[in-house]
Amino acid sequence: MLDELDIRNLGPIREATIAPAQGMTAITGETGAGKSMLLSAIRLISGDAGEAGRVAAGASEAWAQGVFTVSDGAPAAEIAREAGVEPEDGELFLTRTLPASGRSRAVLSGRSVPRSVLSALAGELVTIHGQADQLRIASAAKQREFLDRYAGDERELGEYRAAWDALRRMDERLLALTSQEASARQQADYLRESIERINRIDPRPGEDMELRARRERIENAAEIASGVGRALSALDSSQMGVDADGISAIDLINQAIQSLRSIRVDGVFAEQADRLDAIVNDLSDVVFTLARELDVEGDVEDLDVLNARIHELGELTRRWGPELSDVIAWRDKAVFDVEDLDASPEKIAELEAERGRLYAAALDAAAALSEARAAAAAELAERVTSELDALAMPGARLDITVTPRGSAAGDTGADGSRDASARSRSRARRVSVDGRRGKLPVDSDAGLLDAHGWDDIAFLFTPFPGSPQLPMGKSASGGELSRLMLALELSAADKRAARRAGGRNDGTAGDVGGAGVSGDMTFIFDEVDAGVGGKAAVELGRRLARLARSAQVIVVTHLPQVASWADAQFVVSKGVGSDETVSTTVGEVCDEARVREIARMLSGSESDASLDHARELLVQSTLV
Repeated sequence: MLDELDIRNLGPIREATIAPAQGMTAITGETGAGKSMLLSAIRLISGDAGEAGRVAAGASEAWAQGVFTVSDGAPAAEIAREAGVEPEDGELFLTRTLPASGRSRAVLSGRSVPRSVLSALAGELVTIHGQADQLRIASAAKQREFLDRYAGDERELGEYRAAWDALRRMDERLLALTSQEASARQQADYLRESIERINRIDPRPGEDMELRARRERIENAAEIASGVGRALSALDSSQMGVDADGISAIDLINQAIQSLRSIRVDGVFAEQADRLDAIVNDLSDVVFTLARELDVEGDVEDLDVLNARIHELGELTRRWGPELSDVIAWRDKAVFDVEDLDASPEKIAELEAERGRLYAAALDAAAALSEARAAAAAELAERVTSELDALAMPGARLDITVTPRGSAAGDTGADGSRDASARSRSRARRVSVDGRRGKLPVDSDAGLLDAHGWDDIAFLFTPFPGSPQLPMGKSASGGELSRLMLALELSAADKRAARRAGGRNDGTAGDVGGAGVSGDMTFIFDEVDAGVGGKAAVELGRRLARLARSAQVIVVTHLPQVASWADAQFVVSKGVGSDETVSTTVGEVCDEARVREIARMLSGSESDASLDHARELLVQSTLV
């Protein structure tokens, strides 16, 4: 949600601050006052290309900043974190500086970022419905995204994408196998020979270190035997077969113990004797350990055999090490790599059969996704057409076609969705059977599936009875497109509100308060009131206010019947300064000031009659 918009030196606006309401905000003012500069500021902080001509005359640069509130787990917050910015107190600052000459600068919460980061963030925070911006919905990709959001087909879409990814990975594996050249075959030969060599030596993790330690002991056996023998003689002469009359350390300590215990006086002498007993026990353990080592060293090892084994293991670690555990891990991985590089007919046939199963699964998932889209398309088209009638577009209608690729255009029904769904299920069943039998050629699905399913989706608008169906963006004026987009957004908000309310689908987003769409989104409508007046203008304002119950709405309007529904109203006015320069100011109007502005919009004057009419209009607009 947009908390604040600050502008400096942008076009005729020298300085302005707008704090939109959480619900609906109206931007009004006389024609030519500079209302378009507010949209220019929004587009600047949304990452659009900056034009030096927008900088105010005499200023060195223009500056715009939007302060947005975002929820912690919102996509916008994740995009900011990926750019190295953590939302502070749930707020993000999108800033753009546009110099009179040179390159513009994009800043996110004080950190310079690429312009594309602001664009990605704005895509999650702001939706502008103006004549230039609505060309985006003319693309098939945007229409598909809108329909998927309306359908709430996250589960079907997720299952299809998982199936598609598995199919593409298999296709890449098959392509690598069938197109490998001599170098790939040589690599496979090298891997096989290496695996065979490692298996022949059959190393164990840490074996080389154990063998080196054993070799070191064998090579120093004489020195070990001499040193251990002298130590044992000094500690306990009986271990070396020395005459029992020989004196050793243990004998001497035992004598000391006996001497101390012969003293009949209590106190320190007994304590010291106990300490000496502990020392004798420790020395006995040392003697036992050394005696065992002396016995081990008595076993003669074949040093040549040991050295040969160490050399073999060393060759392995030099090639695939540094440790034997690394050699073993490399061998295990190489076994799988050889399978991928082995382009034997049997292997290819096995993978093609698996590919057929994956393709069948992708077709089943595509059929389920197509069916969900087709049902949603029929419902959305009906809702939008109903809204258009109340928005001063009687006889206008929206048709949404969901057509599986490769099907005949003449097979589609009135809305293009139900028949498409039936064909989708039929095709999925037919191809799935062949795929599970492993008879499906690798290229049999060329052009049928892509990352988004098998559907071609088109939004077709008929602006008046008798007009041919034409793609959106080519069949309506700017005002008609704005109202069409309002009808689409309202229908989507109603659907989401009903879904979040537990499946209730009564078409009234207002009944569930702010549950319709994400509170992070701000909708901006420009030219939505073009060619509208009278009762239709009231209905237009009512519907904008209805959308504002579930999202923030900002509307640029010249109709008092629309502005009167707003929770806040800002007036853009133009004046001439003392230096005869033209400048534009922006200010919020409240209470009587708002009444006067509504009166001006009604009749161009502030007569008693127009003021009374303005007050009445404001009161009526609160009675929803």
